[in-house]
Amino acid sequence: MAAIARACRERRIAAEVAVVLSERPEAEGLIIAQKLGLDARAIPWPGAARRVEFEQAAEAALEETGAQLIVLAGFMRILSGPFVAAHDGAILNIHPSLLPKYPGLHTHRRVLDAGDREHGATVHFVTDELDGGPRILQAKVPVLENDTEDSLCARVQTTEHIIYPRVIGWRADDRLLWRAGCPWLDGRPLTDPLVETFDA
Repeated sequence: MAAIARACRERRIAAEVAVVLSERPEAEGLIIAQKLGLDARAIPWPGAARRVEFEQAAEAALEETGAQLIVLAGFMRILSGPFVAAHDGAILNIHPSLLPKYPGLHTHRRVLDAGDREHGATVHFVTDELDGGPRILQAKVPVLENDTEDSLCARVQTTEHIIYPRVIGWRADDRLLWRAGCPWLDGRPLTDPLVETFDA
């Protein structure tokens, strides 16, 4: 979130943060957002059985602030199908793996356990399939012989701070569009994600 907010503030991308929402009142992201002078609000998560209450409150905040794109950053809850459908093509997420490999949790551990030679992150549109929406941009990093979960996580996170603002900038510039359930970039359907490779 902070990397995105700073990219907006420094005008590296033509976007503005309308509001920062968190389901955890103690979230570090809210504290950072407040220090950056952003509208930061906590909407406590009432539990999956009452998820609709959270989503109604979030919807009200989005409407109030005029937000046009929902960017998930460190948000670990699963949004309902109706909420996602209401914002079809207007929700982005970043996941710490080279999707479709390793959806879900503990991706760095799973990569190391599998002996993979590369790892990374994926920016994708959100659909009702967990971590299964159309992929837009991926960052690849090598897995080093002495990597731990922490060291691998740190290198992947560094790339996330680069590629996520970039994709948001594409959307703000109308280069990235959503048409009939498919991402389009620069006037062409994006059938496979773009890939950027980073050194160790």
